[in-house]
Amino acid sequence: MFNGATLATQFTKGRAVARPSATTLWSPYFLAIRREKMSELNLRIPGPVSLPEDVLDLVGGQMINHRGPEFAEIINRMTANFKKVLGTRGRAYFLTASGTGSMEAAVVNTLSPGDRVLSISIGSFGNRFGDIAEAYGTEVTRVEFEWGKAADPERVRETLRDIPDCAAVVVTHNESSTGVMNPIEAISKVVHDESDALVLVDAVSSAAGVPLPMDDWGLDVVGTASQKSWVAPPGIAMVAMSDRAWKAYESSTIPKYYFDMGQYEKFLRIGQPPFTPALSIIYALDHSLQAIIEEGIEEVLIRHAARAQQTRDGARRIGLQLFPDESVASDTVTAISVPDDIDGKALVAHARDRYNVEFGGGQEKLAGQIIRIGHMGWVLPEHIDESITAAEKTLADLRA
Repeated sequence: MFNGATLATQFTKGRAVARPSATTLWSPYFLAIRREKMSELNLRIPGPVSLPEDVLDLVGGQMINHRGPEFAEIINRMTANFKKVLGTRGRAYFLTASGTGSMEAAVVNTLSPGDRVLSISIGSFGNRFGDIAEAYGTEVTRVEFEWGKAADPERVRETLRDIPDCAAVVVTHNESSTGVMNPIEAISKVVHDESDALVLVDAVSSAAGVPLPMDDWGLDVVGTASQKSWVAPPGIAMVAMSDRAWKAYESSTIPKYYFDMGQYEKFLRIGQPPFTPALSIIYALDHSLQAIIEEGIEEVLIRHAARAQQTRDGARRIGLQLFPDESVASDTVTAISVPDDIDGKALVAHARDRYNVEFGGGQEKLAGQIIRIGHMGWVLPEHIDESITAAEKTLADLRA
């Protein structure tokens, strides 16, 4: 993906930050990457992702005036590229916040206290989305599915029919706590067939890693974050809004200030942020967005699918079972059941301390029961091979 061999000045004036030239942004399966640091920790958690050296170089760049023309050039390019990746003609904004900030922004900019909301949850982050809506005074109906399963669109339909005047449906696309991908296209169709509700999507761990054509699927707000498939450090929340969502914003009465998208829209028109942004992360994300466009969006998605299949096949090869059914398994994070004779927390710790590979552990009710292997963003085939080997050796060590 990122090749740091050649650097060019990003702007002809006013900025000393180096940027990889267009001809060195991407290469298939990252084979041209400099590998001096391959001995570093193989970070296979579901985000933040490991970063290639040309992204790390940009994070150390000199600061610029965020009210000046250089920043305007950056933010306009980022906005255009972000919208291309999501397949939307709607509005798009960048907030200095975590991925949860994008979820909160989706709620506070489209709803009002007392609005009826349907929360669809298949895991920890689905629960969080419902909690956010509830915290702002909306009336939340929750439909929860077994962890490790995807949401059933027909059950969503049945529930929605019992919620007159539903204002919004909040749902996580990729549930990284369970390694399950929700059928967002089918869910969105059900919502639009049965109601006028907005479809608010937590795509923090899915966008830029799996197909998510926002406009084609009728999604009204999509929130994501820099530290996942976008290959940048944590710190930037990314929010896209449809025209329907913007109309809802105009009548929303939930109190808001920092996450008020009206302020972001006002300042974006003059190429500025409403508040001081995390410039170092902006530099990296700008580069990564351009890199996705240079490689080709379809190629990026194919690459993610290949790394996911490699991970699933590797797990089976060493005798492990996927936690979810493969038909709903995520292409950005794989959840694997820990054998009954193994302590999952010990597995994670031993792989890290002995083999320099860090897996994600299970969350909440799944603590100690699963491990999660992240394969989003900058992932080489050898990263996955090394991870599977580490898991195999760790199992043998713990059973010895």
